[in-house]
Amino acid sequence: MSIWIIAATLLVVSALGYRAGRAKALSLVGHARELNSLPGYYGSWVILWGVLPATLLLLSWVALQPIVLDQLVVAGLPQEIAALEPSRLGLFLNDAQNLASGNIVSREVDETLTAAAARYRDLGSLASAARAGSVVLLTLAGMTLAYRRINRRLRAMVKVERAFELILATGSTIAIFTTIGIVLSLLFEAIRFFRLVPLTEFLFGLEWSPQTALRADQVGSSGAFGAIPLLAGTFLVSLIAMMVAVPIGLFSAIYMSEYAAPRVRAVAKPVLEILAGVPTVVYGFFAALTVAPLFRGAGEAIGLSVSSESALAAGGVMGIMIIPFVSSLSDDVIRAVPQSLREASYGLGATQSETIRKIIFPAALPGIVGGILLAVSRAIGETMIVVMAAGLASNLTANPLEAVTTVTVQIVTLLIGDQEFDSAKTLAAFALGLMLFFITLVLNVVALHVVRRYREQYE
Repeated sequence: MSIWIIAATLLVVSALGYRAGRAKALSLVGHARELNSLPGYYGSWVILWGVLPATLLLLSWVALQPIVLDQLVVAGLPQEIAALEPSRLGLFLNDAQNLASGNIVSREVDETLTAAAARYRDLGSLASAARAGSVVLLTLAGMTLAYRRINRRLRAMVKVERAFELILATGSTIAIFTTIGIVLSLLFEAIRFFRLVPLTEFLFGLEWSPQTALRADQVGSSGAFGAIPLLAGTFLVSLIAMMVAVPIGLFSAIYMSEYAAPRVRAVAKPVLEILAGVPTVVYGFFAALTVAPLFRGAGEAIGLSVSSESALAAGGVMGIMIIPFVSSLSDDVIRAVPQSLREASYGLGATQSETIRKIIFPAALPGIVGGILLAVSRAIGETMIVVMAAGLASNLTANPLEAVTTVTVQIVTLLIGDQEFDSAKTLAAFALGLMLFFITLVLNVVALHVVRRYREQYE
């Protein structure tokens, strides 16, 4: 039984348990006011006792089942196969799993591999049935226990609220430790890179050419790992994007919040925010196949040399993608300005445009600046549009008509294909990732500081 069927079964059982717990609580008294908590809390009490233990069991089972299956299959293999080194044994088990699921294998199918695949199928079917039965039985047992403990004095509200508080705290803790794990994984690999390449060369070098020889007998470059061209390309593309996104997004936000009729706003705002839902690869195709040739043709018409892959094309399309971020955040901030300020300005004889320029916009400026900085972080981290429209050339230039590359593009390029994770070329991706993480973190911190420091409080 698949996980989705188990989840659907749990939902159905939970709905029945909720109704049963609520009904029993009401049956104990003449009126709901005589209960210690609202009837719905007793139903939630039953759900928590059934769903939480079953969910923990399901997650643990899903995490441990592959490990247990591998061990059981290895125990049934011939000695010469089971004694292989871990990497070769892992390849054998992977082929057995692929054969069991009907996928392509990387070796010749023999009797040993066929037997291992059959054992994977048998054990997998048995484990799936056992998993489904255990989860359902544990759910029913927990709900039955909770149902029997319902009485007039049960403080269901307190217990349910504490359980939800524990769930929320667990979720926040997982998010925090995930962030810490991401940072540490980048940091440890970046430290390995800086043992091979000096930090000063990486931060201040003016040439980026990470091609290195992987073996001593190969002929290859010693590599150049100066990140300045990448940073220059990143900031150039982001600057062009913000020059497109900020004016259009800000003007559209002012129009929709102050000038547009309710019917127009109800249509225009969702249509504008559709841009945020378009996949970035679609923007990349649009930039590479439409915008870049258009700019090149326009440049040739006036005597300018425009590269087929230019920072201008990538930045312009990226700016279109970021318009909803600026527009939506600015619109929310402008509408949050108290109506009393508008009415006071109109009462003093100011026009609508004067009220917007001298009252509303200054009051909303901290939030607008914070939203723009968050949009800059989004632009710096964009990859697909730059890969398809700006190229891979690490040129140190401020000319938007030339091809450039960015930090994210180089991270993708360095990690494509089979790589040796002991070479400076591959480890450079982690150093770039750590640098990008630090830049976006600084921008986010500055945005939050601007919002908190200069936010005006209105009553």
